[in-house]
Amino acid sequence: MGIEIRNLVMEYKKGIKSLNHINLSIEHGIYGLLGENGAGKTTLMKILVTLLTPTEGEVKINGLQLEKKNYEAIKKQIGYLPQELGLYPNMTVRESLEYVGIMCGMEKKAYTRQIDFYLEKTGLLEHQQKKNKQLSGGMKRRVGLVQALLHEPNILIVDEPTTGLDPEERIRIRNLLVDFAADKIVLFSTHVTEDLAATCEQLCIMRKGEIAYNGTISKLIENTQNHVFCCTLLNEQEFSLFQQKYKVASKIYKAKEIEVRFVCDRIPGIPCNLCEPTLEDAYLYSLYVKDDQKHF
Repeated sequence: MGIEIRNLVMEYKKGIKSLNHINLSIEHGIYGLLGENGAGKTTLMKILVTLLTPTEGEVKINGLQLEKKNYEAIKKQIGYLPQELGLYPNMTVRESLEYVGIMCGMEKKAYTRQIDFYLEKTGLLEHQQKKNKQLSGGMKRRVGLVQALLHEPNILIVDEPTTGLDPEERIRIRNLLVDFAADKIVLFSTHVTEDLAATCEQLCIMRKGEIAYNGTISKLIENTQNHVFCCTLLNEQEFSLFQQKYKVASKIYKAKEIEVRFVCDRIPGIPCNLCEPTLEDAYLYSLYVKDDQKHF
């Protein structure tokens, strides 16, 4: 059981490919999908939830072939939290959830039980009579999460669920996803490395419609050992020249100096210190340095 993707291609007009021969196997727990905007993450997820039809390739969802005759059965297996939530502003939280229960064909007793359970689980019980337009961004995300889980899917697919949220709400959403992943598959798409470092061990990095890395976070970080450095620059002019040669992870202004953290495929010919890599360092190294030295 799980998600099996083989040789998946999504090609638009004029031969532009948003997905180029993708191969993935996703089995259990939280699986991270990491990449910059336009990498193909959302296209992949829309195919999995039957909103887009791929140009070629094969997808199986819990053993079901992704084809039109199986769409309804597949939809019952999947919960989807899109990046853009379609909440009706004048509906209350509870009305929004009841509406989804009805649209899913659930019996009133069943969806009422599920709504009560998830409202308490997500901390929304005391807000259930508020209108959606009165909710914070984080609360709206939680409502969307409950909508996605209401019909008890085996697979939960979430697209950028923490975008625009404050740190406390981001942690809350991440913890909820970890709880739900105990007995489900959660495909967690984001461009925020911190979210994946805190929630999962397996991830796929996408770049320009292709897979740049597929494996464990620990192995990705291990591959970046001895490739992360820190140095001190004197001014912006030095920094401007520096970033033409190296991929900068961060810079911090300190008194009259600039402290720079960067990734590099070989020991740089400047005074610097070796640093312990983070997932963000490993992500940058994987995408822009290891296999693409022409960028520098």
